[in-house]
Amino acid sequence: MPVEFLTDDEAYGRFVAVPSQADLERVFFLDDEDRKLVDLRRGEHMKAGFALQLVTVRWLGTFLEDPLDVPGEVLDFVAGQLGIADPSVVKQYAGRVKTKSDHQQQIRRKYGLRDFAEAEAELAGWVAARAWTSGDGPKAIFLDAMTWLRERKVLLPGVTTLARLVARVRHDTTHRLWRVLEALLTPTQRRMLDRLLEVPPGLRVSDLERWRKGPPPHGSGPAIIAALDQVAEIQGLGLAGLGAEAAVPPRRLGELARYGMTGRSWASRLPEGAALTTAEPERGPASALA
Repeated sequence: MPVEFLTDDEAYGRFVAVPSQADLERVFFLDDEDRKLVDLRRGEHMKAGFALQLVTVRWLGTFLEDPLDVPGEVLDFVAGQLGIADPSVVKQYAGRVKTKSDHQQQIRRKYGLRDFAEAEAELAGWVAARAWTSGDGPKAIFLDAMTWLRERKVLLPGVTTLARLVARVRHDTTHRLWRVLEALLTPTQRRMLDRLLEVPPGLRVSDLERWRKGPPPHGSGPAIIAALDQVAEIQGLGLAGLGAEAAVPPRRLGELARYGMTGRSWASRLPEGAALTTAEPERGPASALA
């Protein structure tokens, strides 16, 4: 599953640029506890490789398939702290795959790093709450989910795993929104709103489209009368007391109202069981737009 919304500057789980000097000193610095753990290794290449894995997971939130796939500046910064005159000795570290995985397990235990599976359900709940209250797009939620995981010392999963979780939960939350709105309506009101999308015989647009466009923007007497007539028509639907404000977060209602004024009326009817994506403007039944 490609994650098209990530740019090259937002690559997932790998270095895309050399960390700044401030970041090197803040994240890649080996404190006394780090040094104690590193110094348990034998040989400069083992110490350098272990230290690279330690600072990499701290920076990226995940381990690299190739622990040596780091910018030269990172290697030099780590080697300098360890007093290693020739940083290239770290190439010997890649000789044994088991060494790499053993060191990762030791780092996990020491620093309390958790696997994604342990936090997946909690993250899904966070995404659902975020999507329900904000209606934010997939990129914003995806990037903030990365921060959420790292703040809780959870190792990042594969990029498609996280992207699918965000997409699935947002999809479910959007359908929940439609169900909540639909439940506010009586069967008669649903039929009435559906008819707003139909183009009456002899006319070119539906009532909903006509209301969206409004009367001509002139201050003349007839224009004012036409505007008042239109307000009376809308009020005549009797939907003012549905209680949507109490059932749906204000931001979501605001988004629906904006889309109702700009979207195409023919796209306002949601086919039964249709899949929704909020990567584009929210679409839903006429009841959501009225």
